[in-house]
Amino acid sequence: MITNDNFCTTLAERGIDFVAGVPCSYFSGPIERLTREGRYLPASNEGAALAAAAGAAVHGRRSAVIAQNSGLGNLVNPLTSLTETYNIPVVVFMSLRGWPDPAQDEPQHAVMGTSTHKILDAVGVPHVTVPATATDLGPALDEAEEFLTERRSVFVLTQKGAIEQNRAAGDAPEVAGLGRVEVLRAIEPLFAGVAVVSTTGYTSRELFGVTGSKDHFYMQGSMGHALAFGLGAALRSPRLPVVVLDGDGAAIMHMGTLSSVGAARPGNLVHLVFDNGSYESTGGQATTSHATDLAAVARAAGYVSAQVCHTVEEVTSALDTALRGNGPHCVVARVSSGGASVFSRATAAMTTTDIREGFAQRLRAAEQHRG
Repeated sequence: MITNDNFCTTLAERGIDFVAGVPCSYFSGPIERLTREGRYLPASNEGAALAAAAGAAVHGRRSAVIAQNSGLGNLVNPLTSLTETYNIPVVVFMSLRGWPDPAQDEPQHAVMGTSTHKILDAVGVPHVTVPATATDLGPALDEAEEFLTERRSVFVLTQKGAIEQNRAAGDAPEVAGLGRVEVLRAIEPLFAGVAVVSTTGYTSRELFGVTGSKDHFYMQGSMGHALAFGLGAALRSPRLPVVVLDGDGAAIMHMGTLSSVGAARPGNLVHLVFDNGSYESTGGQATTSHATDLAAVARAAGYVSAQVCHTVEEVTSALDTALRGNGPHCVVARVSSGGASVFSRATAAMTTTDIREGFAQRLRAAEQHRG
């Protein structure tokens, strides 16, 4: 196993003093240390991380990206049209979720796990692999150096267990003690006759654990896209209230969707954001929500209303009011980070097909009732 010290020290020795990224639990240790040392930029998404690293590298200094392979799709655009086109060399450390055996990981990682190498080969981007048995980052960077000197970006693909993790030492600022599970239990009665979409991570786990419902859409993966999914559902089923349970990191990842919501103005859409200031399921790394007024962004984007809540009573009242009024509405619930529940993923009890069909039946039932 490569220790955090070896990883971060080796980067410094190779002149890599700027790292941008989106967290993955495989890199939780290095991210925590790089953040403390002021060498890490939390990016909204993987494409933005690569663009920032390219901007930092354009004058000749070395820079890097840390990301999960589930975000490779976000990264391909600036990879092919920026770093490769302008010959700006960046080292991309990318975890290999769903590889070598997709069955050993969550279902949302299966396709990308078996496709990561193929995608990089298809766009002609070089890559080296750090196996789980590695004890030193140096050899992988020695291989990468050949491409960097040719002003080419290179991916260092990292297998599970190769890097020391440090999940207990998240760097997110403390947020007051309102618990997400506590809120979900309080608002569950409001979900009767409502289509519910929940974002990836602990939110979907906890929603399933609290409600046990088989007609909510528990999104696993597709980080940042729960709101767009809910927007499409709301527009196609205008008489059915749709509640999207989002997270601050996910909302920030594709914040432009708030503008789409404001422009489309679906009266039946409520966007409830659990803001705990962290990427909790990857180790508690800080998001940038401490510097972003999400409610103000929603209002500026065209939401009819946006409210920040700090108590269970405030969240329950705000959601109840939003469901009764013409939207779109945004409710931001400031919740605590850490102490996540032990609820299992919905896919421990249901297949992804079951989840899709259960949600589809909820939508079809609303259409039949309307007819």
